[in-house]
Amino acid sequence: MFKRLQQKWKAGPLQTIFIITSFAIGGSITGLAAKKIMNLLSIEKDWLWAIIYILLITLIWPLAVIIVSIFFGQFRFFSGYLKRIGRRLGVGSNESGVGSNESGVGSNESVGGSNE
Repeated sequence: MFKRLQQKWKAGPLQTIFIITSFAIGGSITGLAAKKIMNLLSIEKDWLWAIIYILLITLIWPLAVIIVSIFFGQFRFFSGYLKRIGRRLGVGSNESGVGSNESGVGSNESVGGSNE
């Protein structure tokens, strides 16, 4: 699995460890921050609580992971990663970027679309 991630992200062993660590710490920070915010809102744990919690996580995670990635030297990877996710979700620009590698390290996209 580790080798597959290295190939997919076109990263060396140490960079792959930093990327995985950034994902883990960013996700943990997201969960903690969302939980703290939900405690401040003091909403009863029902369907509304679940919807708000999911929305908070969706909004906080990109910010948390990009901030953590700076400390591990992986900002370029994560900025490209978040741009690709945004394009797939229909958020952000839909420019093809032909001739440029705007998504940074580990881009698997070709002119015709994604290779994933």
